[in-house]
Amino acid sequence: MRSAAIFDLDRTLLDGGSGPTISRILAEEGITSGEVPGQKLLYWIYNTFGENRASMVVAKQGARFAKGWKKAAVQSAGERVAIALQDVLQPFALAELAKHRKEERLLVLATTTPYDLVAPFAELLGMDAVLATRYDDTNGIYNGSIDGRFVWYSDKRDEVADWAAANNVDLAESYAYSDSRYDAPMLRSVGNPVAVNPDPRLRVLAELSRWEIRYLDAPPGVRRVAGVELQQLAFPFLQPELLLYADLTIAGEDNIPLEGPAIIAANHRSYFDPMAIGYALAKRDRPGRFLAKSELYKMPVVKQFMQSVGAVPVFRGTGSDEPLHAAAEALDAGEVVVILPEGTIPRGEKFFDPQLTGKSGVARLAALTKVPVLPMGLWGTEHVWPRNAKLPKFLNVNNPPAVSINIGAPVELAYKGVEEDLNTIMAAISAQLPPESQIKRIPTEAELAATHPKGK
Repeated sequence: MRSAAIFDLDRTLLDGGSGPTISRILAEEGITSGEVPGQKLLYWIYNTFGENRASMVVAKQGARFAKGWKKAAVQSAGERVAIALQDVLQPFALAELAKHRKEERLLVLATTTPYDLVAPFAELLGMDAVLATRYDDTNGIYNGSIDGRFVWYSDKRDEVADWAAANNVDLAESYAYSDSRYDAPMLRSVGNPVAVNPDPRLRVLAELSRWEIRYLDAPPGVRRVAGVELQQLAFPFLQPELLLYADLTIAGEDNIPLEGPAIIAANHRSYFDPMAIGYALAKRDRPGRFLAKSELYKMPVVKQFMQSVGAVPVFRGTGSDEPLHAAAEALDAGEVVVILPEGTIPRGEKFFDPQLTGKSGVARLAALTKVPVLPMGLWGTEHVWPRNAKLPKFLNVNNPPAVSINIGAPVELAYKGVEEDLNTIMAAISAQLPPESQIKRIPTEAELAATHPKGK
């Protein structure tokens, strides 16, 4: 038997409901006379609070409202709907579909929305089946009745069950995705239920049932409080003037785009670097997806935190391209990805070498995605949290060390070779550091010791 991945449409695959898009196109095609009184309010309630009985009562009357419409005209409108709905797809929806397609699961769209309006969209996404409400017709004219089930609540579960039985699909091995507690019967019918952007009641059910909770506008594992990412919850507090144990200055933050993908490539000087970068990201309200060494994921609490903020684990020495593909998916979804190309904090005399050297991952990712690479120079962070210390120097408030963060304009890459691009990126990072970084000097024994985890 095969398995399947079954997706609801509104507020699951889509960022909000399909209703406004469908209504607009039906009106533009001359199929409807315009907006129904109170329609905008219903859509706002649906997009804000999720599915509700009032909206479903209206939806169930859709077949009656459509009486007299030409089926061919609605199908033609559906082609336009398919194109328009691409603009409101959740950023990580395509990646989730691709994952299941790679694992050879059948892809199924299960929605209350009329079949003739959503079938072209499902075809565009490469779906294998569409389980949707069908309006009956007589000689190509809708007659005001429903052909089969109104695909909602327990009837959606039954529609899925009948389809699975007819297509030799094992639901115990299948996945189902939805945002609504009214899809709980369908979610319970599969072995792998996933609550996506869940409404309050579904969230409670998912937590109690230990179902996976996902937000397809963010990488897997990202957690939210009241719908807000953990990183963004922290942003109001990440103000340089509130940082008492470091004198932090940030320049060039306007180079970080307010929206759209970007790679931030920074040098690495201390354990404080990710926090310092967070202060820069906070100025633009952009969560960053950090590529982090896999060793951090071996510590239970740290692992959960890294997953909750969408970090990408890097398994050093394995040669695996999986981290690059995960980072590329994030960039495809319009995210900011943060990479420290040096990989780890340089030790010993290498820490004081003006010549920065990095690993090829950042250049390979840039060539793969062609998104802007922003060079970031970090300086002085080692005085806040030396490598030989277990914790930052929180008590150093009387004489806080100076820390600078400089973000440059996008690096101009030739894309003629990984080594050439890597050298260009590392040179651009160096250019964001203060002049003293270019002075080659002999460090003291104490300075050398501070670059080692145990001070040796």
